[in-house]
Parts: sequence; C-alpha cells; structure tokens
Amino acid sequence: MSRPRKVAAIVSALAAAAAMTTGAAAFSSATTAATTTTTVADCGVLFDDFHYDSINDADFQSHGWNARTEAGGPGVPGASWPAGNITFSSSDGDQVAQLRASTDGTAAGTTHAELRTTQRRFREGTYATRVRFTDAPASGPDGDHINQTAFTITPLRYDYDPLYSELDFSEYLPNGGWGETGPVNFHTSWYTYRPEPWDGLRATTTDRRSVAGWRDLVTQVADGHVKYYVDGVLIADHTVDDQGNTVYPRQDMSLNYNQWFIDLNGHSAGTSVYHQQIDWTYYAKNEVVAPADATARAAALRAEGTDFRDTLVADGNCTTPPTTPPTTPPTTPPTTPPTTPPADCASATAWNWSTVYLEGQRSKHNGHLWQANWWTQGSEPGLTAQWKDLGACS
Repeated sequence: MSRPRKVAAIVSALAAAAAMTTGAAAFSSATTAATTTTTVADCGVLFDDFHYDSINDADFQSHGWNARTEAGGPGVPGASWPAGNITFSSSDGDQVAQLRASTDGTAAGTTHAELRTTQRRFREGTYATRVRFTDAPASGPDGDHINQTAFTITPLRYDYDPLYSELDFSEYLPNGGWGETGPVNFHTSWYTYRPEPWDGLRATTTDRRSVAGWRDLVTQVADGHVKYYVDGVLIADHTVDDQGNTVYPRQDMSLNYNQWFIDLNGHSAGTSVYHQQIDWTYYAKNEVVAPADATARAAALRAEGTDFRDTLVADGNCTTPPTTPPTTPPTTPPTTPPTTPPADCASATAWNWSTVYLEGQRSKHNGHLWQANWWTQGSEPGLTAQWKDLGACS
C-alpha cells in the first residue's frame, strides 16, 4: 500500500486454555500452523474486555491505556483527535470500546480517534482481538475514505530507521482510497519508511472484499514470519519486503486502534459519523496460539468474569525469546544512523504531559533526550512519532 503519512501515532493459564495447548516447554519453529498451539514457559498474557466507565476511569489509565489528543498524522492535515471520541457503550448485549470519527468535509470539521497503550511491551507471540468494522456511517452521507485499524508500532527515530517496527493487523477502507475504489482490507508488515518525500518499505497483502461486522483478528509473530488471520482464515504470511529486508519486528511495540479519514475526497454533504468497536484484546507473549484457541482463551476469561488480566513479564524474567530473526542481513539502509552525540541533557527540561512543544524543542524523559518533530502536547516521548530520540543522556 502506498500512503503518505506521519505515524502517530500497546498469568497462569486457565485450566480450560491449558487443555487446548499442545507442544513442549520450548518454542518450536515446526508448530506454527493455524490448527496448532505451541506452549512455552509462562511469559504472561494481556487481556482486556474494555469494561470501563469512560477514559477518565482510574482503571482505564492504570491498565495502561490512553486516548490520543495531540495533533498530527496520519490522516487529514488539520483534523483533531479529541479524547472524547473514545467511549464505552453496549453493543449486542456486551460492553465495548467505541472509536468515533466524523467529518463535514473540512479539515477543521474533521475528527479522528485513537486508543493506545502507554508502554511498548509487544513483539513476538500471538495477538487476538475482536473488532467491529462498518461499511456505512452511523449517521450522515456515506462515501468517505475512512480507515478503521488495529496495529502495533514504534517511533521512527530518523528516515529509514532500521529498527522501526509496525504490524498492521488490519486497515479497513470500506469506501476505498489509496487508489482502491471499493472495500479493501490491508495487512502490512513494515521494515521502515521515510516520511518526506514518502517512501515506505514493507510487505502488504490486499484483501478486496467487505469485512463489515464483527471479525476475529489473530496475528502470529514467530520464527521470522508474521501471519495474519481473519476469522480463522490465513490471509497473509510475511517475512521480507520486495527489497529483501526483514519485516519481522525488531523492537517492542505499543498496541493501538484508530479510525481516521485518509482524505476528504469522498465526502458529499452534511456531517458523517463513523463508529469502530473493539470487544476485547488478547496477547500471549512468546507463544504461537492457533486462532481458534486464542478466541477460546478470551471466551474462557470472559466466562469466569475476568475483565482484565496483565501478567506480561520482562524478557529477563521470561523464557529465551522463541525465535531468531532472519540471519540474512537486510540491505544497507539508505542512510547511516547519526553518530553525533546528543546534546547535554542537563540543559533540557523534563517532559511534562500538559506542556506544548513546538518543532525542534527538546525535552528529557526516561534517561533520553528527545526533540519534537512537530507541534505536540500530551504525546509521551518513546511512544509516538511526535518525538525524535537524540540518544541516552550523558
């Protein structure tokens, strides 16, 4: 997929789940088929059923979630990202997270939504989530180029950053866009990119059909492969991009959902409002879980009344990472990583959530010096592309 953008911008097993699990205590590269689950030493899981009152719920924040508010890409330049576009409501008798996006055909009248984790803790293993996509707006005229997504991502430190990692479980465009005229679902694994002028290095699978309704998205990341499933059907298996660069994630990522307009070309009249809903999300670290088993594990947690579980452990306290990225060196990045040492952190102020930072301004956070790529407020350095990492403080 070709798309100019700035990326914004994250336990003990149940007895029932354990009964579904087969394999040895070490991760095996031979058992990654859709029908097979491979057991490893317990590296923990994250499960969230999104039973919150609002984004101001103390549990929402303590469980590691955040509603984006800062301006910037992706999407329509000048559009806003109101925190209030993330709500929790009832759908088909169950509580869900809901992302709202609206447009009146102008940038000032366009709003996007993003729900994201505040920490980067996700890499190898199995991701599963139940998402409701829509082909038509909740109100107003249809036809807008809306993008409904689920993905993991890291910041881009500089053009063609070789450590950049992003997995797009789904980017659903019900009304087309990016050269497509009908409903299309993109599954994309990234090596890296350059924002200006746009150049993206990635592997993409295009699924040209409607996926409106509730869909189970499962992504397995193991043995150098990224496999994308929709409702248990394997849609894509990515290893390298067209240039031979690995698209296997090279660092921990945040987990995100967002809904945004790629442009305003499809708008006709009035104001259109679109909804995307998330029923639950599940992640098993360093474990390949078959799609049917992943959804069954989520169902078992819900059946026992568990709304949230987070037992993810740090790599140092976990089993050896299950896979080794491809040993063939990737092609030489178009640019050489900067070697200039960072400025003295002593002269920079500590990052503050409420402070507005303009392009080029610097701040220190978590032992690193950061420089704002553009106007930003409330965007934590290290989580989104609003900040450039200038290196560890001396």
